[in-house]
Order: sequence, then structure tokens, then C-alpha cells
Amino acid sequence: MKKIIIGLIGLMMVWVVLAVLPRAQAIDGDNPFRSQSNRPHIIAHAGGNMEFPDNTLEAYYHAYSIDPNIIMETDVNLTKDGVVVLSHDRTFDRKTSLINAPVHDIEYQYLIDEKINFGYENIIDGPNGFNVDGTLIPYVNYRGETVTPLDVTYPEGISPRDDSIFLATRLEELIIAFPNNYMIVELKQYGEIGDALFDAVIELFDRLDDDYNTYQRIILASFHEQQFENFKALQNSTHPQLLYSPQETSLRQFYILQLLRLSVFYRDRPAAFQVPMAQGSVDLTTNLFVASARRHNIAVHYWTINDEDEMRKLIELGVDGIMTDRPTLLKSLLDEYFPES
Repeated sequence: MKKIIIGLIGLMMVWVVLAVLPRAQAIDGDNPFRSQSNRPHIIAHAGGNMEFPDNTLEAYYHAYSIDPNIIMETDVNLTKDGVVVLSHDRTFDRKTSLINAPVHDIEYQYLIDEKINFGYENIIDGPNGFNVDGTLIPYVNYRGETVTPLDVTYPEGISPRDDSIFLATRLEELIIAFPNNYMIVELKQYGEIGDALFDAVIELFDRLDDDYNTYQRIILASFHEQQFENFKALQNSTHPQLLYSPQETSLRQFYILQLLRLSVFYRDRPAAFQVPMAQGSVDLTTNLFVASARRHNIAVHYWTINDEDEMRKLIELGVDGIMTDRPTLLKSLLDEYFPES
């Protein structure tokens, strides 16, 4: 019994030491995706898709008019002719007039030449993201209003691309249009097409990095473990500066380790955790979770928050960022909480 007690005391002492050891830093120096005050970053989910059609350049100009420091979140897929375009879905069926149209089967130039309108919110009623019924439902905002590109407040010197059509948008256009904004880019495709998408995004980042600091201001994200493995492999080899947000498996590992106060064993190096407020019965809005992530210099962002009460809870928790479809509402609440900032 005495040996057992001594052994338990020894284990407890080791656990205490591990719990208080300094944590490995995911990002050296300042992490720009962490809030440097108690005011969370506004993250415009797909540009704020309850205010303007999502993943259109016009939605991001609108978000920029709300807050020029806004973080822009977007989704990307690869077209048949190898162009990285903004699209939440792997098909164009929900957002355009195209029917039975996987992104990888459509050429970007066709989208432009035919002036395909990304101003729809169609119902997906078939497998794999298809609009089988074929009914087209024009986009309306959260007020039930139709909008056009002319309703956007553009920066000085910027003109609408079209008076009535929300045209396709390339990731390159978004990066160049907002050279100072931080961004989150989610890769939607997987398999061989997903690998081709990843390669195309990295080629784009490499080409634009000198002029647009792509690796310093853009996080890559994906729900697909394959893409997450791509992120880690590149970061651990030729691109140590790559910023990414982890896939669910890595996040689950961190969550369990931080509950045990053993996150010292967490070895991935994400720039941010991007999580819902809860996953099933698991509450992800605890002070311990946020504080544990920050010990590793990892930002904590919550998605997708459109309810005012939930926004207030996260503001009061002091999180690093709130991803929302309603950036105007979030901005008004933040100005209420932080009138001097």
C-alpha cells in the first residue's frame, strides 16, 4: 500500500509539472488571427451571406464597407480549366441557374462568357448537391429584399462589375482586391480533384506572396482529413509559414488533452481553431478551452453565429473571432460593447 501511495504521489507530481510546462507555440510571435484586445474579430462567413449572395466579390465589398479590418472567410473549388473559384458547394446548382453542374465539369471562362448569375438560393433536392427539380429561386437577404451589385457601398475608385449580375469570382481576385485583410479559405473538394485544388491554391499563394503576403494573412481550412494532411505535410517540409485550421480529428485530440491539462502533448501547429459553440453535448465555449488554445498561441473562432444572444455570449467570453452571415449585426453589438475602439 505504501508503494502504491508513493507511486500515486509521483504520478500526481509529474501531472502537475506537465500541466504547468510552457506550451509549444503554434505561431511564432504575434498571431494576427488572435484578438489583441477583448474585442473579437468580425469574420464575414462567405462575405456575409444573409446580406449579399455568398462568395461573390460584391459580398466582400459590402463586408469591407461595414469594417475595413474584417476577416473574410470563403470557400473554393477548382473548375475544369484549373481556375480556383469561390463556391461553397462542389456544384453550381444551388447558387446559379446551372443545373446538374459540378464545379470541376464547368470551365471558368464559360461562367464569364455566359454571364452566369451567382445570385440564386436554389433548393438542393438530389444527392451530391444537385438541383433536380430545376426551380430557380432568386437570392433575397435576411430582410426578404432582393439586392443587386448596385446596392453595395464600394471603396472609392471601385465600380460594379455588372449592374444586375453577380458574376463568378476567382480566389485571385479576392486576394488582390483586399490586399490588407486577413482571410480564411476553405477547400471543399477532395480525392484527386481535391489534391489538384490544393496544388492550385499553393501555386497561387506562391505566385502572389511577394506582393500580397498570402502566407502571412491567409489560413487554409477544410473538413476533409485528406486536405488537413496536405496542410501539415507542406508546413512540415517546404512551407513552414503555412497557416491552417485543423480538421475535426486534430481538434478532438486537443479538446481531450486540454481537459486533462495535458495539451503539452499536442503537436499540430494550427493558427486557429474554428469551431461551433457545441458539438453534440460537448460545450466548446468554456474558459478552459479558450485559455488552453491561447497558451499555444492558437486563435479561437466560432461559427456560424447569427443569433444576437449567442453573439453576446461569445463577446462576453472574449473569444478571438466570431464568424457570421450577418456582419452588420455583429458590428453594431461590438460597437455597443466597445464604444471607444
